[in-house]
Amino acid sequence: MNEGRKQLMVVGDRVLIVPDTDKDRSEHGLYLPPSVKEKEKVQSGYIFKVGPGYPVPNPHFIDQESWSPTPKEPVKYIPLQAEEGDYALFLKDQAIEIEYETKKYLIVPQSAVLMLIRRNPMEEMQA
Repeated sequence: MNEGRKQLMVVGDRVLIVPDTDKDRSEHGLYLPPSVKEKEKVQSGYIFKVGPGYPVPNPHFIDQESWSPTPKEPVKYIPLQAEEGDYALFLKDQAIEIEYETKKYLIVPQSAVLMLIRRNPMEEMQA
């Protein structure tokens, strides 16, 4: 059996986050006070991958007879607000910790993301 390259895919409205646990203050200037860190209600990290988004019902399936052939149209999605590379502040209790190829990640639903910090590409080009 030929395994080939594995591809990590995130489904639905989930994001895959690399946790930022080493610092009190992120490189973006975000500071989490000790009271918040002790209770571990909020955590931060970089978004590594995002799911396709929220599925949109196919209008062809509405009022369709069960015996009629199903259309072969691809599923459509409303994309997520989060993007790969964003720095996210999220609710830790809704995160699921996994380890993939010796790296730790957190799978978080977008609804648990409280805030995103996104770099402006124009600012990076000028720096």
